[in-house]
This record gives sequence, C-alpha cells and structure tokens, in this order.
Amino acid sequence: MNLEKIREMTEAELNNELKKMKNELFNLRFQHVTGQLENPIKMRDVKRDIARVKTVMREKELMKEQSIG
Repeated sequence: MNLEKIREMTEAELNNELKKMKNELFNLRFQHVTGQLENPIKMRDVKRDIARVKTVMREKELMKEQSIG
C-alpha cells in the first residue's frame, strides 16, 4: 500500500485497514502452515503494510498531543 494513501486516511479508516490487514495476515499464516500458500513474499508485504499503518497512526497521535500541549 502506498504511504501517501495511508497518510490521507482518517483514524477510523486506519483502524479498519489495520483490522483488515491483520485478518489477511492470519489467513496467510494459516495457508503457510497448511502448505497452501503460493506466494510467501505476500506475508512479508502485509507485515510491512501493518507497520506502515501503525506508524502513521502513531504520528497522528503525536501531532494531536503537540497541538493540545
């Protein structure tokens, strides 16, 4: 997922996207264990996307705290 798209999302959209990605990662792990996963690189990509979303969520949280304080 593109970082610019992630930065444009609202907090609710980020939360929904994070839940969706975690669910996708769970399914990929399950497929990996059962031997049905065709592209193991997909797991790495999803993990990185999750990290990107969490990073942007934290950035927004810190920006809120700075504007309040």
